[in-house]
Amino acid sequence: MGELSGRVAAICGGTSGVGLAIARAFANDGASLMLSGRRAEKGANALDELNIGDRAAYIQGDGADRDACEQLIAETVDRFGKIDILVNCAGGSKDNAPIVDLTDEAMDFGLKVNYWSSFWTTRAALKHMIPQQYGRIIYISSVEGKVGKPGLAQYVVGKHAVNALAKTVAKEVGTLGITVNALCAGAMDTPMMQEAGPPAAESLGITYEQLLEWFASESAIQRLVTVEDVAMVASLLVSEAGAGITGSMISIDGGTAPY
Repeated sequence: MGELSGRVAAICGGTSGVGLAIARAFANDGASLMLSGRRAEKGANALDELNIGDRAAYIQGDGADRDACEQLIAETVDRFGKIDILVNCAGGSKDNAPIVDLTDEAMDFGLKVNYWSSFWTTRAALKHMIPQQYGRIIYISSVEGKVGKPGLAQYVVGKHAVNALAKTVAKEVGTLGITVNALCAGAMDTPMMQEAGPPAAESLGITYEQLLEWFASESAIQRLVTVEDVAMVASLLVSEAGAGITGSMISIDGGTAPY
């Protein structure tokens, strides 16, 4: 089948965008998959697209909810007998505003979906990965996990926290055959961006298309990165070639971040 034949991956936020692209890449390389997402229709569509039969399953759940995050891991182990790979793609923001106007509720949402989801899924997954002395954990972070952006505190702070989590957990489990990394993706024209982008663009007095052009202009390659760009790096990290990479914040942003 491929290098991931016999491996089991849980992908939080795996029904669209980056998560689904990673699911496709892992499926093509032989992995079994448990996907989670908020919308059952997207889950069904993802399973249809993957078309790998009983090697893939879906559980409905919100990445901002602790019980749903823990249930993803429990369902993965219950169905497939183990978990080898965890990918957390949960993320987003809402009710963005400058700090002086940012509500506690908005900040709490940003931390739950961008940071706490990774913490909750990791804590649950490690209880299975540590005894088997093997695991691959990947967080989908962002270029905003390395730089600041005005008006996006809930997202920026959440993704910085994800990067810190990757570095810390990598140190804790590095001798146990488990690697932990964060992929700091640049702007992508994904369903999440298409949902959050127009209100952000309106607040800046520009169109959504102009917002995407602005993001592209910040990069060295002068284009947006794609979900496939991110999925290929994820595939590297879960392969044998990625065994020596851990505790890293890998930029896939076309040269946007300064480091």
